[in-house]
This record gives sequence, C-alpha cells and structure tokens, in this order.
Amino acid sequence: MLIAIIQLISGFLLLVWGADRLVTGASATARNLGVSPLIIGLTIIGFGTSAPELVVAAVATLKGNAGLAVGTAIGSNVANMGLVLGATALIYPMRLESQTLKREYPVLLLIMLVCFLMALNGIYSRPEGLALIAALVLVAVWVIRVGLQRPLSDPLADEFDAEIPRNLPTRIAVFWLLVGLVVLPISSTFLVDGAITVARHLHVSDTVIGLTVVAVGTSLPELAAAITAALHKEDDLAIGNVIGSNIFNLLGVLGIAALLQPIELLPIILARDFPAMLLITGALYLMASDFHGPGRIGRRSGAVLLLMFIGYNFLVWMSSARIEAVIPG
Repeated sequence: MLIAIIQLISGFLLLVWGADRLVTGASATARNLGVSPLIIGLTIIGFGTSAPELVVAAVATLKGNAGLAVGTAIGSNVANMGLVLGATALIYPMRLESQTLKREYPVLLLIMLVCFLMALNGIYSRPEGLALIAALVLVAVWVIRVGLQRPLSDPLADEFDAEIPRNLPTRIAVFWLLVGLVVLPISSTFLVDGAITVARHLHVSDTVIGLTVVAVGTSLPELAAAITAALHKEDDLAIGNVIGSNIFNLLGVLGIAALLQPIELLPIILARDFPAMLLITGALYLMASDFHGPGRIGRRSGAVLLLMFIGYNFLVWMSSARIEAVIPG
C-alpha cells in the first residue's frame, strides 16, 4: 500500500510538471511561429491543461481499467467546476465579460447532454468514440473561427497574450514540448498503477478512484492556472481554461478511451455522476449569466460550488461503501 501511495503521489507531481512543460513549450513555439495569442489560448492552453486526463485515460484503458478513464473524465469536470472555480472565486470574485466565453458555455452544456445520451445504452462504442473525436476537431475549428472574428476589445485576448511566454527561443520551447510529451505517459503509468493498487486495498472500484482521487490530482494544473489568473485579475482566462478543459475531457478523453477499447459503464454513473456533472455545470452557468447585468461569480457562489464538490465526493464514497456492504469482497 505504501509503495502504491508513493506511486500515486509521484505520478501526480510528475504529471502536473509535465503538463506545465508541454503547455509552455507548445504555446511559446506557436507564438514564435506567429500564431495569434487568442488562438493559442483557446486551443493549446485551454486543451493542454487536459493533457493529464487524456494520457491517464489512455494508459488506464490500455491496461484494461476503462472505469478509471471514465471516472477521471467526469470527476475532473466536476472538480474543475466545483473545486477549481469555487476555490478561485473565494480568493477573488470573477466577472465574465468575454463574448467568446458566453458562446462556448452553451456548447459545453450541449456536449455534456450528448455524452449522457450516448451513455444511456451502458457503453461507449468505438464508433461513438470516433464521433466524439470528430466533434472535438469541429469544436476546435469553431473556436478558432470565433477567435479570428473576435472584437478588438475582447479582454480574453489581452489576458492570453500576457500568459504566453515571451522571448523563449524556439529551440528551448521545442525542448520543453518534447520533455512534456515524454514525461506525461511515464508519470501517468505511475499514477494509474498506484491508483489501481489503492482501489484494490480500499475494496472500491477503479471508477471511484478516478472520480475522486485521480480527478482532483489531474485538475491541479487547472487549479494553479485559475488561481494565478484570478490574482492577476484575468477573470476570463480563469474561466476559459476550465471551459476548454471540460470540453476536451468529454470529447477527447472519452473519445480516445472508447477508440482504444469500448467502455462499459456502471449504472451508477448514469444515475449519480452524469446528473451531478450536469447539475454543477448548470448551476455555474446561472451564477455566471448576465440576465441582470454583467456575469459574476462572487464569493458566495464560490462557496456554493465548493460545497457542491465536497458533497459530491462524499456521496461517491458513501455510495461505494453501501455497494461494498451489499456485495462484500
């Protein structure tokens, strides 16, 4: 058990560091090639922070633990909304001003609904995985087109421009990009092996570990990015990273996992986890809407989101304990 915990912790640390190096290298390389900061932010930075979830899901699926992949994707989305934005709003209340983000949020809600409908038959098949990957490509193209048509006053563009590394030579940027690509799968293997062993010792499914422990660990890059952005008063950047990450989690992570191996879903995922993800995402949408003025996620809303996240994790572990009591061993 001790070795498994060490594997889990070291895997998390390496995963976060590797993801940071990957995003830094990729974004600096793109800037040096003349790519727009907003396009870099909406694609490389937004989706790049989901690289840990993607690699963990792929490694887990190849090892025959697809439940860990599904749990990581759904649990990370809940953690991004509840833990990341909840904790960030407690530190610094955020305003939602960018028109780009106001268009992306309904798309995220639609993608969640489609993924839920796909899951109703209890399996994500390879054709469905291919459809999710195709949808990811379409969303990326749409995001780029929206970015190119943005108004010059869009605050998100300036926020991304400030975050992308400047004066980093291309050869150094490419080096960090390659380092990230090498470290991510290695660290993910450590993490997955440790998570599976911990699940066996605790007599819970790998899905539970994915929904809670791994989900929180792989959301650490989003948490760090959101808090940093909030402290620099870059509100749209904090929220934008989470929206982009959640879109990638559903389309990219679930899509890749289903392509590698059809995923059978536990009934409780449909009854508990999907509704929880939809509920917290819908709640955040209402909190950040501008029905009565500029969109804002204040400290009270942040506290509610954080409590929803804590309550969800408590529910997951309590449900697992009840199932274990009914079906011992």
